[in-house]
Amino acid sequence: MSPSTMATRSENMEMNGRPGETEHLRDDEIPHGQGRRNLNMNHYANKKSAAESMLDIALLMANASQLKAVVEQGPSFSFYVPLIVLISISLVLQVVVGVLLIFIVKYDLNNPAKHAKLDNLNNAATGLVFIIVVVNVFITAFGVQKPAEGPAKV
Repeated sequence: MSPSTMATRSENMEMNGRPGETEHLRDDEIPHGQGRRNLNMNHYANKKSAAESMLDIALLMANASQLKAVVEQGPSFSFYVPLIVLISISLVLQVVVGVLLIFIVKYDLNNPAKHAKLDNLNNAATGLVFIIVVVNVFITAFGVQKPAEGPAKV
């Protein structure tokens, strides 16, 4: 069996789970109900956006907890101001990404007229998520520690 035949078989297997039934046919020759499954792009995009939103909420909660820890340590903490600024930037950007995801879910992916706008929104959200990750790396590098719960016992 040639490598190209093996690739075709594996691609066919991945798409429809039935190797050998329709591999000799072109996509437009495959009978209805066989071969490749129709992918509902709106359903896929909604699931993807929901998963991203859940991760955004988790990071939002973590940043809120970090902000609380920094505020509890007070201005005497050596990185107080930089951490307050970085955590605030991260929180604002996360809210912006959340709003972008709402707009992305709202649009119909099956409408070709909306593809350019959706692509721009998706690129903006991806860029902002990258910035959020970089900001959170710096937040972690500066080290947010919870304050001690009272005087240490000897």
